[in-house]
Order: sequence, then structure tokens, then C-alpha cells
Amino acid sequence: MTRQRLIFHLLRSVFLLTLAGHQIAIPVSAQVQRPQSITARASDPLPSDELLARLPDVFRLATSQYQSLLSQVKSSVDQPRSFSNGALKLVGPRDWTSGFFAGSLWLLYEYTEQPNWRAAARNYTYRVESIKYFRGDHDVGFILNCSFGNGYRLTQERHFRKVLIHGARSLATRFNPQVGMIRSWDFGAWQYPVIVDNLMNLELLTWAARASGETRLRDIAERHADNTLKHHFRDDGSSVHLVDFDPKTGAVKKKQTVQGAADSSSWSRGQAWALYGYTLLFRETGKVEYLAQAQRIARFINHHPRLPPDKIPYWDFDAPEIPNTQRDTAAAAIMASALLELSTFTEPELSQQYRLLARQQLLALSSQNYLARPGENGGFLLTHAVGNRPNHIEVDAALNYADYYFLEALLRYRKLAAK
Repeated sequence: MTRQRLIFHLLRSVFLLTLAGHQIAIPVSAQVQRPQSITARASDPLPSDELLARLPDVFRLATSQYQSLLSQVKSSVDQPRSFSNGALKLVGPRDWTSGFFAGSLWLLYEYTEQPNWRAAARNYTYRVESIKYFRGDHDVGFILNCSFGNGYRLTQERHFRKVLIHGARSLATRFNPQVGMIRSWDFGAWQYPVIVDNLMNLELLTWAARASGETRLRDIAERHADNTLKHHFRDDGSSVHLVDFDPKTGAVKKKQTVQGAADSSSWSRGQAWALYGYTLLFRETGKVEYLAQAQRIARFINHHPRLPPDKIPYWDFDAPEIPNTQRDTAAAAIMASALLELSTFTEPELSQQYRLLARQQLLALSSQNYLARPGENGGFLLTHAVGNRPNHIEVDAALNYADYYFLEALLRYRKLAAK
């Protein structure tokens, strides 16, 4: 047995024993494996309950803010996306962010267990059902997993399951065997663009493969993940944003960081997507190379000399204006949620490092520096998020995906601390 395979079997054995010891359900076809099902090891206590003490106030604020958001939506199809420059932006189902608001409503239901939040979550979830047929973008996974995925996890409604499987089949049509990856965008001058964000959509494929028995969906997800690992990363663990391929030969034509400061820079949200993506891919597949990559990315973030003391990153790690430039609470929330899950797959020393960094980020996000005041921020929770700074879109704004991953991370933290 090779050294790599020996490590793989040891890690997998420890992971499965941990699951058995804490009575966690191993993913099966009847379940959506979502982050809230992770469990801490008994030997890895969290260092303090200061953050736990804040949770009731944060969720109390969240319910108040989201009641305000619900009251502002007058149509039967729109979703709140952002609050920027004093204006609330609403979007339809095909916007890449359209599933996050419903996802946040499901997380509020999970915390409160109140039927009014369940009803609101179902309402906004059904608003994106048409995406199960959509083949024009890679973000089908984002849209359906956050909405229908959380809904199925919490209710086990069979119709939600059917929508998820159908959506995975639609997403799979964007896979080009010659490139070995799922095409991200159909616009722009690129021939076959693939962005690092696309890792986040692969969970829909791996879950649907289990639920439907269609193993090709898992094969597509793993080929895409393997090729992202090959083409998108630098030696220090950082990622470029986009790689453009020749669709006929699979050859790389260009690498660039579209939403970052420069092609050679490390766009913070891109690093967050990569961290989260390879963490979930290890959970879904057990492949140790994905765990190793998640750890490399975590090391890049945690030890970066330009990560501020409160651990809320600048919008790009290499932004030339640092320190006189925007932070990105969306990137921080995604990182924190990913780090908490990653901590459950690693040895105690690394586990504590990941949880400490996530805890620092969540303490900062739940402070007056980044948390909205009641009745302000358009109804969203987090302030100071950055959408697309190079194009001056949603800069220093409130974003629905920042809120979603913030709430998800807080619920993960609570579950870890309860063990």
C-alpha cells in the first residue's frame, strides 16, 4: 500500500469512528448532507462561550431585520439581494444570489423552530423552483442547495428532493468532457471560463448522485474538482479567480482574477470559496487530496501578513490601497463557516487553530463594527461586504450571501460547542 493510500485509510477510519462515536448520520440518499450536521470531537472543546452568549441577541436581531425585509418585497417572484448606496436590490430566480435569502429563512426556522419562519422559507424557496430546468449558468448549485437543500434537510419534503435531483441533471449538462470541467459563464470574450466559485456547486452533484444512484454526477463533480486543483492554484495555496480553456483541446488559454485587484492577486472571497469548496468535497468524497488542499488554503489565510487583527480580510489580500481599503464581511463569513467544518476533519492542533480563527471572525462580525443596528442596513444583518469592487458593484454593502454564511457559521459553532 502506498503512503498516500495508507494516510487516506487512516483518516477515513478516524472520521468514520468519530461519526459512530457521536451518533452522526452518515450521508444517505434520503438526506441532504448540509453543514449543520457536523460534530466536534469530545477532545476538542471550544475555548470560550463568549460567542455563544451573543447568539440569542444576534438571532433576535436577525428575526427583526428579516421581518423588515419580508415587508419590503411586494412581488411574488423577487428575492432581496443587497442594500447598497441606500437602495434595496431585488432579483429574480436566475440571479446567482437568488437562493441565499430563502436559505437564511430556513436557518432562522432552524434556530427558532417557529412555524412562521418555516412558512416564509417555503414561500421564497418555491420562488426559485424554475431553476431546476435552467442550463444557462453554473450557479444552479448555489441557488437550489441553499433553498431546496436546506428545506429538504429540515422537512424531508419529497418534492424538494425531486427538485434537487432535477437541478443536478441540469447542472451536469454544462460539463465538457474534453476540458473536464463545468463551464461557469456564457458571457464575455472567454472561450470556456471556469471560476473557482464553481466548486460550491459540486455538492448538488455529489448529493444527487447518492439520492438518485446516478454515479455520473459524482464523476463529473470529482473531475471538476481535480482539474480545479490542477489549474487554479498557486504554490502558496492561493487561487486565481478564472481560468479560460480551449473547449476543443482542454488547453489553458488564460488565467486571471476578474473580481480581484490584479491577475496575480488573491481575491479574498475567491480564497473563501476555495476553502469551503474543498472542505465540503472531502466530506462528500473522502479524498485526502481535497482535505490537504483545504488545509493549504486555511494556512494561506490564517498566516497571511495582511490579515487584520480582527481577522476580517480586506477585499483582496494584495489590494494596493491596504490598509485604506474595504474589508469584506462576506469573505469572512464564508471562511468562518468553512473553518468550523474543516476543524472536524483534522488532528487536534490544527482543529483548534481553525476554530480559533473562525471564532475570532464571528466575534468580530457579531460586534458593533460589522453588525447592523436594528432597523438599519436595509434589513440585512452584516455591513461592510464587497461584491465586485473592480466594477464598482455592491462595494461596502449588505449582501444576502454574507448573511447566509454568517448564520450558517453561528449554527455550526453552536452545534460544535454543544458536544
